[in-house]
Amino acid sequence: MKFKKILVANRSEIAIRVFRTAHELGLRTVAIYSHEDRFALHRFKADEAYMVGKAGEPIRSYLDIDSIVELARANGVDAIHPGYGFLSENAKFAQAVRDAGIAFVGPRTDILENLGDKVVARGIAIKAGVPVLAGSSEAVKSDADATNQAEKLGFPVIVKASMGGGGRGMRVANNPDQLHDALDQARREAGTAFGVADVFLEKFIRKAKHIEVQLLGDSHGGLVHLYERDCSVQRRHQKIVEIAPAVNLNPRLRKEILDSALAIGNAVGLNNAGTVEFLVDTERDEYYFIEVNPRIQVEHTVTEEITGYDIVKCQILVASGLQLAHPDIGLGTQSDIRTNGYAIQCRVTTENPARQFLPDYGRVTNYRSTGGTGIRLDAGSAYTGAVITPFYDSLLVKVTTRALDFKDATRRMLRGLQEFRVRGRRVFAGRSMGCMHCGDRSHRG
Repeated sequence: MKFKKILVANRSEIAIRVFRTAHELGLRTVAIYSHEDRFALHRFKADEAYMVGKAGEPIRSYLDIDSIVELARANGVDAIHPGYGFLSENAKFAQAVRDAGIAFVGPRTDILENLGDKVVARGIAIKAGVPVLAGSSEAVKSDADATNQAEKLGFPVIVKASMGGGGRGMRVANNPDQLHDALDQARREAGTAFGVADVFLEKFIRKAKHIEVQLLGDSHGGLVHLYERDCSVQRRHQKIVEIAPAVNLNPRLRKEILDSALAIGNAVGLNNAGTVEFLVDTERDEYYFIEVNPRIQVEHTVTEEITGYDIVKCQILVASGLQLAHPDIGLGTQSDIRTNGYAIQCRVTTENPARQFLPDYGRVTNYRSTGGTGIRLDAGSAYTGAVITPFYDSLLVKVTTRALDFKDATRRMLRGLQEFRVRGRRVFAGRSMGCMHCGDRSHRG
């Protein structure tokens, strides 16, 4: 099937990212936007753009399955890419898209149902012979149930949202006194972000590397990995620095982790992009499966830079029915895939260290970015005059650097970040609060 028009059910940089690849493939692109996003850059990057929802519903608008599907039908869309976050792992959305006769650029609905639920995914990993952390076999039913499980596991434990990803709905409890608050906070955050407040428990590893493997599958039984990423640098379980391939990873562990990722992908018949995530216990030199994200990830850029494959292009072409080995995709067999050099991704955000990393919002009055050899920018709301609202993620731009040597990639990143200048007027309830960084009203920038 040859697609003609693709809609991205998302916003900001990931929407723009998909539009660019779609344009290169000769597809007409369609954006959606909320009332609060009516001046957002992504709506102007598409060939067509339509508002969903109504004023006062900045999040709900992007979660309105019926409105998005009907909008797509009414405007001749034949494929929908969900991006990441929002509805990207929502099986009901994927099925509604397919029921409308539109291709969903992502895995089958049953895969989203199984892998989107982290508790079910644990069971799949166990059956595939992949080591998992000790934890819940199902979502916790009550605080008392959680307390009993935590006592059996032994503190510290981590409370995790059963659905979704991106570090949301995760809280660590070091003792019984912290467990109640951890459960409450994780449930509220999970319910808001994913519409499902279910949580489960796992044993928490204090000294761990976070390693994830990029998978790509097709509908003809083909499945390959594009090697691993190290996402260990995090704050509040949110990834902030990503590296590919992982540095100083035991070669034996690397092979076992890559093989385990393929085993899980084969177990479910993964037929699009997915990422299998693991924790490596650095004290014991052991690894454990933690979850699968059956979608594209924020940090996919580093994998693209070291392998040369456009993952979004692969997603779209696989969804159109092509095999991974088709010349237009060119993945061939696993032995054909190589890595070249190193890549690092950092995220420039509006988070303010002086305010416990709470995001600032307001108008960007001065924006200067970086560039040059080996630097890639993926931006959504980063330009002079942009209005940053309080409703969405704080990401302004993803910076990815690449080089043949890891030290050169880090030097390039440091140089690139030092070239950035972002200034603006921080606004709260319509009142100027001065500089977006220090709050000083005397210079507001």
